Amino acid sequence: MENNQAVQLTSGELSQLWTSYQNDSGSICMVTYLLKIVKDPDLKALLEHSLQLSKSHIQTLTTLFEQENLPVPKGFSKEEDLNLDAPPLFTDVFIMEFMNQSSQQSLNAYTMAKSLATRSDIDDFYSKCLNESNKLNTMTKSLLLEKGVFTRAPVIPYPEKVDFVKKQSFLTGWFGNRRPLTALEIANIFSNHQRNAIGEAILIAFRQVTNTKEISEFFERGKQIAAKQMEVLESILRENDLPVPMNSDNFITKSTVAPISERLMLFAITSLISLGLGYYGTSMSTNLRRDLTAHYHRFIDEVLKYSEDGANLMIDFGWMEEPPHASNRDKLADQ
Repeated sequence: MENNQAVQLTSGELSQLWTSYQNDSGSICMVTYLLKIVKDPDLKALLEHSLQLSKSHIQTLTTLFEQENLPVPKGFSKEEDLNLDAPPLFTDVFIMEFMNQSSQQSLNAYTMAKSLATRSDIDDFYSKCLNESNKLNTMTKSLLLEKGVFTRAPVIPYPEKVDFVKKQSFLTGWFGNRRPLTALEIANIFSNHQRNAIGEAILIAFRQVTNTKEISEFFERGKQIAAKQMEVLESILRENDLPVPMNSDNFITKSTVAPISERLMLFAITSLISLGLGYYGTSMSTNLRRDLTAHYHRFIDEVLKYSEDGANLMIDFGWMEEPPHASNRDKLADQ
């Protein structure tokens, strides 16, 4: 039996624990606000369940950091980053879609965290988190279906037989006749559009309530990037006579009072950017049409530049908490 106290955390484990603390502490603030403004009782129960999961995670993470004699991250707090007096900024439909996307992202994050875990207690913790996220994702989809607001991916005809690609034109995209999209390409385009729609709605909402010019301009630029990329994805779907996913028209109210701090807003957006980059990378690596690869490459380039500007803003305002990192050997040698 492994003696966990005698085994130091690996860089992979430490990185995931630190990131989990940031995400869960931010989630506690956001979900606490959503619980105050939600109207649907079934959705309220889902939010309460999600909030309890995040609080439980923070307790476990805090204990782990203390056991390892590591500083507990600052993260986010209700005292500094939450304004419960703010009126509703989001509709119930947005909250449901937000919870659906959040639960999907948690599944991906905890899968990565578990794969990096080697110590038995860390592996057990992330196994538990993964199981909880799986159940939360199922609960969220069931609620969306029950309320009649779940947006299904396009349906295509079943193949009638097994076949093989016979010509290199299968890979073409810019010139000649483009072949129809494959099922995986459709799924990626559809999901990327949905994530952009949620991101656009959050950016619109945050820009509506922020009082800082630089941050407002940053959110506006992000909204324009999301809208432009959605237009490209929509055009590809329409070219193949496929339905276009949801838009964000009924997600935001007219409130101009910030429910969370600008620091948490920027953190949330930069986190969404990182997730979006990962999804774009996966989409690019699994499609077989050259024009789609070019589109994803351009998307990634645009989002990378936007991400760097977001990080610079966090640094300029003194809001970026420094993650664990390797020792600076040159600095130590100078000392």
